Amino acid sequence: MQKFKRFAVNVWDVDSEGKTDEQTAQEGLTAMEGWMKELGLVMKLSDLGASEDMLEGIADGTIILSGGYKVLEHDEIIEILKESLR
Repeated sequence: MQKFKRFAVNVWDVDSEGKTDEQTAQEGLTAMEGWMKELGLVMKLSDLGASEDMLEGIADGTIILSGGYKVLEHDEIIEILKESLR
């Protein structure tokens, strides 16, 4: 949570005074989403025409690289994609 809070404060200039770390982090994520929408970026897979029946194929085509915070399993990728439809 601390990384998201720092991100909110340092990148989006969110004032954390009187807010929980989670509230500060959420405000930063909301600011980032607003900026991405201003750029015209799509925020949901469904906006690209993807549907739930396509997710297995999308996950199968995903390249999984080691080295990030966590190497994702196929079922975790499916869950992330399902959330990305909404």
